[in-house]
Amino acid sequence: MGALEIGILMPAFAAGMIVVATHVPLGRQVLAGGIVFIDLAVAQVAGLGVTVASALGFESHGLSVQAAAIAAALLGALLLTWTERRWPPVQEALIGVLFVFAACVELLILANNPHGGEHLKDMLVGQILWVSYPRLIPAAVLSALALAIWFGVGKRLGRVGFYVLFAVVVTQSVQLVGIYLVFASLIAPALAARFYPERRRLAIGYAVAVAGYVLGLAASAVFDLPTGAVIVVALVAVLAVALAFAPRAAAADGRAGPVEDRVA
Repeated sequence: MGALEIGILMPAFAAGMIVVATHVPLGRQVLAGGIVFIDLAVAQVAGLGVTVASALGFESHGLSVQAAAIAAALLGALLLTWTERRWPPVQEALIGVLFVFAACVELLILANNPHGGEHLKDMLVGQILWVSYPRLIPAAVLSALALAIWFGVGKRLGRVGFYVLFAVVVTQSVQLVGIYLVFASLIAPALAARFYPERRRLAIGYAVAVAGYVLGLAASAVFDLPTGAVIVVALVAVLAVALAFAPRAAAADGRAGPVEDRVA
């Protein structure tokens, strides 16, 4: 890769690191809580908010669309908080129902839109190569605030607080990198670190995430392939390597010490 290609990739790499910064610690909590697909559901609901606002004529990256996306994600998160208290045994199934419902409503809204297919593609696989540094500034600020809240308050947030923080973070990430990459950024690093000693899990999670983004961006540039999809594949490949080198005893019985407690 030449200097020009590296220069083009740097904003995308910066966007990825902003996403990774919050998604690695939050992903560990999602995995520990057994609510793996919550990010897909909340991300899809946020995407529905963007679609509705765009259909009403608001600018795609304007404040109105951002507000609609965050409001939709918060409503989805609060709904899942309520269903978890009301019907905890079937929470994962309800998360799946919410995801399918939001996706189908979005399809119906875009059914007669000549650019609907392109919009759906952007929402799923993202347009990480087209992000700009000015657009990353508010995203970086929000990520820094989310990290300060998470590491400062942590489990004292409670379930509602966690869902609200998660919804805001995922809403931002979906618009930067797409739904598929948001899911991979949350789950792949957390799963890779799951079988290592507790004191090393956060570092391993970050290492897997950074390696996946670097390899994915490089492969996308070299082979001229869709960047978001290549990064997802790279994250899964790095996950496989991390699992292959996990402590044998931990891999055998599926644990490496106590898993993080669920948010109270």
